Parts: sequence; C-alpha cells; structure tokens
Amino acid sequence: MTATTTEDEKIVFFFDIDNCLYPRSYKIHDIMAKLIDDYFMEKLDLDFEEARILHQQYYKDYGLAIEGLVRHHEIDPIEYNSKVDDALPIADILKPDPELHRFLRSIDRSKVKLWLFTNAYKTHASRVINALDIEDQFDGVTFCDYSEPILICKPKPEMFERAMRDAGVTSKDKCYFVDDSFVNIKGAMQFGWKVTIQYLDPLDATPPNLAGHYEIRKFDEIKKIVPDIFLN
Repeated sequence: MTATTTEDEKIVFFFDIDNCLYPRSYKIHDIMAKLIDDYFMEKLDLDFEEARILHQQYYKDYGLAIEGLVRHHEIDPIEYNSKVDDALPIADILKPDPELHRFLRSIDRSKVKLWLFTNAYKTHASRVINALDIEDQFDGVTFCDYSEPILICKPKPEMFERAMRDAGVTSKDKCYFVDDSFVNIKGAMQFGWKVTIQYLDPLDATPPNLAGHYEIRKFDEIKKIVPDIFLN
C-alpha cells in the first residue's frame, strides 16, 4: 500500500509571478516603470528626472514604489493600482507557455501544494495567471494587499509569515520558494525557508554571491535540486 501525504504534511512551493513565470525580455517591467514614473509626475507635480529618481529611491527603500507614495504622500494605493498594474496590456503580451505548463504538470501534487507569492495586488496576479492559462495549476495566492493601511510585502518577515498562513503550512522546512529578486530570496533564506532559488533570466549576469541556496535559469533545473517532488 502506498502512503499518502496529508495536506498538513505537504511541501508548499511558492512561486513569484512577475519576471519569474514569464521572461523579463517581455519588458512588462519596463512598461510598468514608465507608468509609475508618469504617475509620480502627475500626482506629485514632478518632472521626469525627479519622478524617476524618487521612484527608484522608494523601490530601494521599501521594495515597492507604492509604499513610499502611501507613507509620504497619502496616495490611495487602489487608485495607483488602477493607473499602473491594471493599466498594463497583459493580455496583449502574455500567452500560454507550453514549456511552463509541462513543468508545472510534472510536479507531484500528492506531495506538493503550489502557491503564488507576489508583491503585486490580487487583480494583477489574476490577470497574469489568466493570460498564461495556469490558474488551475495553483492552489492559491498571497499578494500585497493594497487595501490595508500599512503595506506588507516581500522581503519583510511578516510577508513570509502571511504566505505560510495563507497556504496552511506551519513548518519552514516545508517551504520552497523561487523568485527572480535577489533581496526576496535572501530574505526567505534568512527567514528559514528550506529551499530558496533565485531565478535568473537567460540574459542576466550571474550575481557575485548567491542570494539563497540555489540559482537557476530554467525551471527544469529545479528537477535536479529537489527531484523527489516530481513525477517519475
């Protein structure tokens, strides 16, 4: 008789979304950066260079430009989301990726729960996974909740705690994570998650130091890192 893994015993594999489930070469980040700069110029009455500098400063300081806007300028994050993330032409750029589908289907779901983990708001997460046609491959999503008075996002420990609560996992040894962000992977490893993997775009330079436990440039490389979670 084959032993079955209960929901509480399952590994939870957390996947970042942007520049991770699709390549950076699609330049969605570049389009978003322009929309953010435009928003800074409009709302804060800045010229382009002032907006660009402040945008980058807030991203460096808080991990999200919107957090700086909320903290220092009383900007409504839901309105910001409508003008930035939700204004992206996602459906025109992203299409289903057969290679990504094959990879996700190769994971043994009797052992593993798949969970999306993003610093974007829920509407953006939904638009991306719908465009990629992978909504049925994941058990849930943890997102940065723009409706909250204080924004919590990766790599804050509170965000990793939220992801674990959302996914129903209590042991950090059951938490695996892949993200393109150096600071997010570093934060997850420092938080104690068992497997942390930085996804590098094929055109990215190799960082001088590891952010987490591993680096990959293709999802199939994960099969060599944790072969026991895949179907034979």
